[in-house]
Amino acid sequence: MEMKRTMSDIQEDPPKNEKPDAGQRLALIRHSVSHVMAQAVTRLFPGTRVAIGPSVENGFYYDFQFPQPLGMEDLPRIEAEMQRIIAEHQDFVRIALSREEAKRRFAEEPFKLELLADVPEDAPITIYEQRNAAGAMVWADLCRGPHVANTREINSRAFKLQSIAGSYWRGDEKRPMLTRIYGTAWETPKDLKAYLAFLDEVEKRDHRRLGKELDLYSIHEEAGAGLIYWHPKGGRIRAAIEDFWRAEHFRNGYEILYTPHIGKSWLWETSGHLGFYKSNMYSPMEIDQQDYLIKPMNCPFHIMIYKNKGRSYRDLPLRWAELGTVYRYERSGVLHGLLRVRGFTQDDAHIFCTPEQMEGEILEVLRFSLKIWKVFGFKDIKAYLATKPAEAVGEPSRWDAALESLRKAVEAEGLPYELDEGGGAFYGPKIDLKIKDALGREWQMTTIQFDFNEPERFDMTYVDSDGQHKRPYMIHRALLGSLERFFGVLIEHFGGAFPVWIAPEQAAVIPVAPGFYDYAKQVAAELKRRDLRVTVELEDNRMNAKIRLCQNRKIPYMLVVGEREREEATVSVRLRDGRQLGNAPMPLAAFAAYIAGKVAARDLEL
Repeated sequence: MEMKRTMSDIQEDPPKNEKPDAGQRLALIRHSVSHVMAQAVTRLFPGTRVAIGPSVENGFYYDFQFPQPLGMEDLPRIEAEMQRIIAEHQDFVRIALSREEAKRRFAEEPFKLELLADVPEDAPITIYEQRNAAGAMVWADLCRGPHVANTREINSRAFKLQSIAGSYWRGDEKRPMLTRIYGTAWETPKDLKAYLAFLDEVEKRDHRRLGKELDLYSIHEEAGAGLIYWHPKGGRIRAAIEDFWRAEHFRNGYEILYTPHIGKSWLWETSGHLGFYKSNMYSPMEIDQQDYLIKPMNCPFHIMIYKNKGRSYRDLPLRWAELGTVYRYERSGVLHGLLRVRGFTQDDAHIFCTPEQMEGEILEVLRFSLKIWKVFGFKDIKAYLATKPAEAVGEPSRWDAALESLRKAVEAEGLPYELDEGGGAFYGPKIDLKIKDALGREWQMTTIQFDFNEPERFDMTYVDSDGQHKRPYMIHRALLGSLERFFGVLIEHFGGAFPVWIAPEQAAVIPVAPGFYDYAKQVAAELKRRDLRVTVELEDNRMNAKIRLCQNRKIPYMLVVGEREREEATVSVRLRDGRQLGNAPMPLAAFAAYIAGKVAARDLEL
């Protein structure tokens, strides 16, 4: 029987006028399951100190300080205890406390006392108690909520504890190391099963695993964390991407720049980055009694080239792009394969234009970005329009005009978009483009950013048709973002099975026996003559073993050659997915034309 909540110190969760949507409902469940997990942990491991435990996307976590080490083998035991707690049909009860009451209740919990100290004096302090069927409090935590009303709303077969990780208290490497337990929770067992299947697919496509298996890149902690070593096969892919990138930029009216890796610190003092971005920049180095910095972004160098001579309105727009390698300090705890690194090559571009050219330039940048993404097979794209933050520089009229130009461009292309209120940088509004990969995950990639700050700070001008010196508009644009991060997304999107035009090995010639090695080499030579990337499998293995090895390397085409193929100047074509191309061997010339056509068209299908 449920206890009636009539005591004056109890506050219900705020009443809702309507039923929560599916996302809100899941957040309630996950937050509540996190508390159930914490209760189970403290039952099983007395002396454990509890830190924080929110719901997150697709799940929840809690941080603990255990009196003894915890391992993955302990998770089933915690899950079983959680199921027992859920079966007790405990109520979640929200209670408002005074600061002094809260301090007394958590006197033995240093993490909670620290959190309490951060609560503003005029802010309410609430806890959530879990109470058994008799109404007795069995567990409580400092929490804003909300939660489900009772654990009976949690399906005991629709959650799973997934992993254990180390986590510094409040993300500070100088604070205590805690143990974080991650889990996921859903409304039904069917939903849980579908999510776990999704995670299996994510694991199969993990770029860190595939990067090693396919010999694409490596990271060497002993030589420097967060720095990427591109291997020959990864280098082949990067070269193909860069060649395409450069050709498309030239075709779309850009010029390519190359700028230094270091510069005097006054560049970033002038731009304002040193004041706003210092924690992510590396320490200065002294050269000739002056401070130099390794560059975290390319824009001050592009401005130097702009200021190299006087500019006229007739010169504008200037579209300058660079594959510029930059270096940014990231904490070791957030580094993640190719997706979060300390050194990366940004496909940067800056457009300098007149106010009259602004709208047209934005539209062209957006169209160019969408074209590039579709070539790589990304068609599900959404825009996020970031507006003026509370603190900003630049005249309001410029902000309004720039934001309207961004909005018109997005609407002209028929892109779905959301407003990101106040999400612009202090120096201008922006468009962020987010793409969805093959698994439906959203990645933020392209940024188109206005800048009213740097033209002013660097005193950039052009002479207009009326003979007056005026400020140009400056547009930052990163299309792929960084080559490293883009490569990580690309690996996972294709699961390592790249389309033939960027595949590091486009075809493998497999002779059925040593007697056909010479013909296999002739086939490879003919394909290489067309600038195709071809290997000849001459290892002392059986043919089927060679085919399996090539499939594991995800080579698009395997050309099996034997007596018939040599006599008829043909190849038997097997695709990496096991299908045959055609019902009979293809003439070598026909296959060469076929694959060359696929590469030229940047076809995504084999």
